Amino acid sequence: MMKKNYLIILLILFSITTSVAQTFTPTIPIPMPTVPTMRQLNHDIIDKTQKLITQLDGVNDNEFIISSVDTVNEKINDALHTIVDNMQASIELDDNIDANSKYKWLRGVNDMLNAFVTGYKAKFYKGHLLYHFIIAYRDAMQLELSKNSIKPIVENNDFEVGEILIKNFALKDNVGIASCDDVILLKKIHRYPKKTMSLLSQNPQASFADSIIISNAFKDPEQLYNYAAAPNALGKKIQSVNHPLVKQIGLLALMKTGRMYFPFLDNLYKGKISMADITKVLNDSLKYYQLLVNTQIEYAGRVKNNDTPLVMKVLTNRLKTKAVELYITPINALHDEKENIRFACLNPLTPRDLYYVAVLGEEEIYTSSYLGVYKRIFEKMQHPVSDTLLKWVNYDYYKKFIKIAANYNTLDNFLAKMNKQNAETLMRNFVSGLENTTSLEDAVDVANSYASIYNINIRKLILSQIATNLFESEKANNKRGLTIYNLLNIIFQSMDSTNKIDIASRLGITGIYQMPIKELKDSSGRIIIQQFFYGDKDGKAVFNSFFKYYTAPNWKKTETEDWVEIHSVKGVPISIYCNKPLDNETDLDVKAQEALGRYLEENELYPTIVIHRGHSYFVGSTIEQLPSSAKVILLGSCGGYQRLNEVLETCPQAHIISSKQTGTGAININLINAIVNSLRLNKNLNWPLMWKNLSTQFTGAYKENFEDYVPPHKNLGAIFIMAYHIAMQQEEEQNSAE
Repeated sequence: MMKKNYLIILLILFSITTSVAQTFTPTIPIPMPTVPTMRQLNHDIIDKTQKLITQLDGVNDNEFIISSVDTVNEKINDALHTIVDNMQASIELDDNIDANSKYKWLRGVNDMLNAFVTGYKAKFYKGHLLYHFIIAYRDAMQLELSKNSIKPIVENNDFEVGEILIKNFALKDNVGIASCDDVILLKKIHRYPKKTMSLLSQNPQASFADSIIISNAFKDPEQLYNYAAAPNALGKKIQSVNHPLVKQIGLLALMKTGRMYFPFLDNLYKGKISMADITKVLNDSLKYYQLLVNTQIEYAGRVKNNDTPLVMKVLTNRLKTKAVELYITPINALHDEKENIRFACLNPLTPRDLYYVAVLGEEEIYTSSYLGVYKRIFEKMQHPVSDTLLKWVNYDYYKKFIKIAANYNTLDNFLAKMNKQNAETLMRNFVSGLENTTSLEDAVDVANSYASIYNINIRKLILSQIATNLFESEKANNKRGLTIYNLLNIIFQSMDSTNKIDIASRLGITGIYQMPIKELKDSSGRIIIQQFFYGDKDGKAVFNSFFKYYTAPNWKKTETEDWVEIHSVKGVPISIYCNKPLDNETDLDVKAQEALGRYLEENELYPTIVIHRGHSYFVGSTIEQLPSSAKVILLGSCGGYQRLNEVLETCPQAHIISSKQTGTGAININLINAIVNSLRLNKNLNWPLMWKNLSTQFTGAYKENFEDYVPPHKNLGAIFIMAYHIAMQQEEEQNSAE
């Protein structure tokens, strides 16, 4: 009976958009009067633009289809055809509009539609915005004709709508235009809080500048810190704000060593620690690391009590950086040495200190390095009990620690070091509360961990708890919980081949076993590939060696100041664009990437394959610049597997290849060649077949490293994220239909 209930829940969740009846009342058409011949051309131009919009969905008919919800499509097409036609008729029928103004308004209508076309093609606008553009323009036209401000329309719509209105030829002289700029700026800040300071720099003297700066000091102090020392108008504005937290941030920003103090901002602001206390340990790497650890544990305890300290992420990132710099990098480098030499740097560390080396070093630590750290954690405990360790660190990152333990096959050992009942409680908690977080990180960790858990009893326990969580979510009508636990249940059940679950069709995901070549081609049949290179020593070496695989007669090479292009001469047209790895210490490599990005965008060249060629500390820059058009993404760096969520935020349907541990140049180039050669021969990217063929090419250490690369069809975390985004999109479409 319970299984039947879960099936019903699943059907409700993924079929809700078709099961909820919606009513839609079409707009009544206004008959078009006889139009003078001279103006008929303007109407014809609008008709052509309407027709062009209907073709944006790839089907040459008279409808623009952007949703699986019928009422959404009906509303959009009613606006595109009837409401736009009615605007044209109203312009012609209004005796208060003179002939010249009729031309102006007809041009304005067409400019509005064309603005949507341009933005939609560039993927700046989603299809549903067309309805809002048209309705807002119709209402703005009436306000302008009555000589009233269009500001209320701008205030009541998304900023994209406001920008279309204030830039429109027919509305440019409206009395409210000047006051709309601040409205749009504030809307952008609310939409993109991570870009608050960048956006505010456009107008530091905006009426709301002080309140935004103070608010940002609490919401995103690091962003404020990054701008507070700038010798420009915004930097001066920040320094002038009379608020104790803003002043503390401003002071640190002006210090050369401010970054070392900044992780302790919350305790500095609240007087729990002084600048002098931090200064004492700045030159002692061990004491500084341990101050970071102790503060992290303190902050974790506060988080458990629903008190989130300022810049906790900054503190964690600093702690991670120091763990990698002081301990992980040295023990990785000494992998051929005896244990007493290799792990000597860990001797002064306590079990708490070692815990953070293990849990925060996930992206960089070697398997043998992790095992050495894990072993020493318990060797240094007088009573080696696992849940005692977790209590010491206030259960900070315990779900991440369990995931890592599963990946490195130490989970059974970890659970065996505590009472059996406590172990079961821990694992139940591991897969619970996922609906209460603000991100998907914990849920993704659970998904990724399950693939590495081979203990049948633990798997059964996890499945049982997922079922319980699903039932509780149903009882509480918690949609987020229903979505998360339904998806995990399907994904985990699919791991058992006897269940015969076609996970792609069940979750509505585009085939995860293959990437069809037609999905990667643009309208001209060409495939665009973009590679991100970085200007450190290794990056330059990888860049120079890459081109030996792409020579005549199959490839033609072209160079510019900032990038290199190579184009296939035979087979399917493929263009590979690689920025030059210019000096990274002066950010010339990033400027080259930005120049290439602008060139691709301006020439409507949208990469469907994106490849990161650089160390893990550069991967964030690549992710920030990811084009939303990317459908296959190779993160060729160490620990790229840990950045999946960030990638899928920009490219929710992308097939991602990444490594759980060490990214290797030799493996990356073989992967790239396998992908490119398949495409040049007009073949789909068949991931299981490609992995099977590649696995025979590597031996020794390379074979071990290749086994850490996760292909798209085995990426449970990515599959979960993709399915979650699909479910959320369906809900969004349903809400817009209402």
